[in-house]
Amino acid sequence: MTWPEDTALLTDLYQLTMTEAYLEEGMWDEAVFSLFARKLPPRRNYLLAAGLDDALRYLEHLRFGAEALDWLASRGRFSDRLLGWLERFRFSGDVDAVVEGTPVFAQEPLLEVRAPLPEAQLVETYLLNQVHFQTTVASKAARVVTAAAGRHVMDFGLRRYHGTDAGMKVARAAYVAGVDSTSNVLAGKAYGIPLAGTMAHSYVQSHDDELEAFRAFVRVHPNATLLVDTYDTLRGVQHVIRLARELGEDFQVRSIRLDSGDLLALSKAAREMLDEAGLEQVRVYASGGLDEDAVERLVTRGAPIDSFGVGTAMGVSSDAPAVDMAYKLVAYAGRPRVKLSSGKLLLPGAKQIYRREVDGVARGDVLTCRQDTAPGRPLLQPVMRGGQRLPEASPTLEAIREFARSERSRLPPEIRALSPARPPYPVELGQALLRAREHEVELWSAAT
Repeated sequence: MTWPEDTALLTDLYQLTMTEAYLEEGMWDEAVFSLFARKLPPRRNYLLAAGLDDALRYLEHLRFGAEALDWLASRGRFSDRLLGWLERFRFSGDVDAVVEGTPVFAQEPLLEVRAPLPEAQLVETYLLNQVHFQTTVASKAARVVTAAAGRHVMDFGLRRYHGTDAGMKVARAAYVAGVDSTSNVLAGKAYGIPLAGTMAHSYVQSHDDELEAFRAFVRVHPNATLLVDTYDTLRGVQHVIRLARELGEDFQVRSIRLDSGDLLALSKAAREMLDEAGLEQVRVYASGGLDEDAVERLVTRGAPIDSFGVGTAMGVSSDAPAVDMAYKLVAYAGRPRVKLSSGKLLLPGAKQIYRREVDGVARGDVLTCRQDTAPGRPLLQPVMRGGQRLPEASPTLEAIREFARSERSRLPPEIRALSPARPPYPVELGQALLRAREHEVELWSAAT
């Protein structure tokens, strides 16, 4: 995909004003910024990290072109010094991050940036935008996949997502989380995600007769999925059965789709009708305002549904559309930094997460200082050095998807479940990290 020239201007104004002030003050020392969720949204037992590929791609390609610089100069509020610095800007820092598809918890960094202070500050907005949104969606999609219990899940919601860029990122993040396919054709081209689609009610409505609409459609698409609820769902199923009798061995319809009504009762009735007609091979799909709770109810009550089309609720993460995620300065000029704002805990210094596993099951994490060690598997890995993405930080989307599946399977069942876990997954703060925070708080108190 091409890199839009104006992307450099996708930032908040205060990133530019702070950068200008840093330049004027000569504040060039190395800074560490940490991107993390302060707390988990309600009903989320974990977050599924996503968006790293776009974050690294941004850092690799970020340039202020002539048109962007001319526009900034025309505002009359930025110095020649800042504009000259922006013209020469190339990100030169380091990034450590958890691999996309890693389950993470409150206070655990999804990524950390180490770079000269003006560079690390300038990139905040875009990094937070990409990682926050894709992690939010991936975390919601993972719940839908859990609820489906192995049944096929399709991303159906492009028409109602919040913009076209969101539609692309939803398709990718959902695929990372285990969703099997998307209706988004461009996402199929850009990311290699399998495509899936059926037909709309408008196609049936445009014909004078539902059965004739089905006949016409399968002449063009023999192995189609037929939408049977435009008028009367079970009558629609009868029309599919009649079509099968008419076509005989040429009947190749793959499935029917239910999109409204009592999906539990209708799926059972439709399955029984299809089986009695000898159409056991015809699968039953369901869609229509589904979320993870609706999918779970259908599955646990024995609905004979083979595939779920999930759209709006997943792509906008309707019950938790935002995560309290932040990108904060945690070290500057070799010294850890704290923030004492009420209700906004900030742990100082560069960090590492160690995940302790017993018999292949994650039992708890230790969040501690980067230079500290703890039992378990370190999750933050080098992904960029000197502004260059490391080769191992470019896995294929299929590899990320498989990694996410494997990592989620390591979580305890109660953490994977939809209901809030009691107690929640344990995240312990390392003693070195606690001491560092106490030390910085004491220094701040003495200075004031």
